[in-house]
Amino acid sequence: MPIHIAAEAFYNGFPNLPSWWTMLQVATVFAVVALLKWYSTGASNSSERNMHGKVVMITGGTSGIGASVTSNLAERGAQIVLLTHQPPSDMFIVDYIEDLRERTGNEMIYAEQVDLSSLYSIRQFATKWIDNAPPRRLDMIVLAAATLTPPGKPRVLTREGLEETWMVNYLANFHLLSILSPSIRAQPPDRDVRILFATCSSYIQSPPVDDGTVAMKQKEWSPSKAYARSKLALMIFGQAFQKHLDAYKRPDGMPMNSRVVFVDPGYSRTPGMRRWLTRGTLWGLAMYLSMWQAAWMLLKSAEGGAQSFLYAAMEATLGRGPGGKLIKECLELDFARVDVKDEKIAKKLWEGSEKLIERVEREEAVRRALEKKEFEELERTRTQTQTPAEKPGANKEAAGGGTENKKSKSRRQRKAK
Repeated sequence: MPIHIAAEAFYNGFPNLPSWWTMLQVATVFAVVALLKWYSTGASNSSERNMHGKVVMITGGTSGIGASVTSNLAERGAQIVLLTHQPPSDMFIVDYIEDLRERTGNEMIYAEQVDLSSLYSIRQFATKWIDNAPPRRLDMIVLAAATLTPPGKPRVLTREGLEETWMVNYLANFHLLSILSPSIRAQPPDRDVRILFATCSSYIQSPPVDDGTVAMKQKEWSPSKAYARSKLALMIFGQAFQKHLDAYKRPDGMPMNSRVVFVDPGYSRTPGMRRWLTRGTLWGLAMYLSMWQAAWMLLKSAEGGAQSFLYAAMEATLGRGPGGKLIKECLELDFARVDVKDEKIAKKLWEGSEKLIERVEREEAVRRALEKKEFEELERTRTQTQTPAEKPGANKEAAGGGTENKKSKSRRQRKAK
């Protein structure tokens, strides 16, 4: 084909070209598209850090930005502990980990089952983690998991009766870090321990969180308010948790080596964003697919969103000085709200969260005890109502009895002879 085109141009000359004005318009359109795509792609991480052998705990590491962060850290040799909703024996988790090990060349990737919508599940995992002497190594915690309710959808409650967005986005992280706090503080002084919180610019428009009870009220609820409020509460708690770590007096007299870092990855093409844009409906998904070019143009990829996380995980300057910094586009920014660092608000929220968790766990303990008692009573009743033939071992006894009858009959016959 190129030879034919060249021959045609040689013998017949080039065809008439468009006017210079048309060419300028086309070039301008291409330049604008390229500039817009370059801007929406965001900054790239230029920092590096030796991650070989470092233990990194990650929530939300199987999809979206969390999956990209997991893959990048695994490629650098980090030991990954994925906190997943499914058990490690689930076929999806097994295939995902096997594929990740093969792609990254890192065999030190594991999964632990933690249901972030259940306080009981979080406590089970966290207490098992800290119940170890000496304390298990922990170099980094990446809290990338989040959920949202699409606009127009009803309010969702967890099995424990908590509003889902508030529970997964904030309360689960509060509960997890509160229990893991002794393990974090016990890390040797030569380790650079970092706790990365995934946040979002929606916290700027959030209404006040107070002690957190407003998040449980249905009248105060809307999908956008619930998500923004959970992110604001997470940032307030993160600042308070940094102060909690700094206040600890290490037995070796060394300064605290654990730091909280907030990361805003920007708007990215993740499952959560797709769910928000499609309103969780089929017609919304059809609209999203028909306008996929616009989403590709204006939103980052998951890999692009992960760059700020990688910067927060590996930038050397973040391992020195005070914690509680905000990273966006691989740059340190100031917080847009002053109440993020307000100690009175943080204390009120912390105490309210502790009371809520204590009440829910007490109620759930009673419920589990009643369910166990009912199950045992049902088993006892079922055993009592069984006929002798239905009882365990009845068939064996019957078979044995038949054998005995045959032996007795044979003995009588020998005596008669």
